[in-house]
Amino acid sequence: MEEVKKYENAEILPDQVVKEVEVMYSTSGNVVFQLNAPLLHQYGGEKNYNEMLEGVEVKIFDKEMNVTTKLTSNYAIDSTYANKMQARENVIVINEKGEQLNTEELLWNKNTEQITSDVFVKITTADQIIMGTGLISNQDFTEYRILKPTGIINIEND
Repeated sequence: MEEVKKYENAEILPDQVVKEVEVMYSTSGNVVFQLNAPLLHQYGGEKNYNEMLEGVEVKIFDKEMNVTTKLTSNYAIDSTYANKMQARENVIVINEKGEQLNTEELLWNKNTEQITSDVFVKITTADQIIMGTGLISNQDFTEYRILKPTGIINIEND
């Protein structure tokens, strides 16, 4: 019993630890996105989740299997029961036009197909850099809105 009591207050350990993970997610036979991680800790239970302590790369595909968006970060936690992923630390999102989002924290809701952030964001396009706090975007990062923009923004005159 003394040996068992040592583990009573131990930290929660993962159910599985997987190295060099590549997971393809599909809906109705179409691959929607691919997740790659050097290390994945999988936790089961009622509120199951996956933790990627050494970073993650997610590629989102269109119906023709073209990569439309690429997301990378140094850390991510994928809440499988809620169908949401939180990416943190050096988060970079690049869309098919080459526009790039940099932030330190991002939430991807797979149900609504939206990405959001409530911290500092920087978007680099071909002709401008837009900064601010907070962001709402579709998961393809083609339609986005900075909630509190700052800096110089170019506006075309008609």
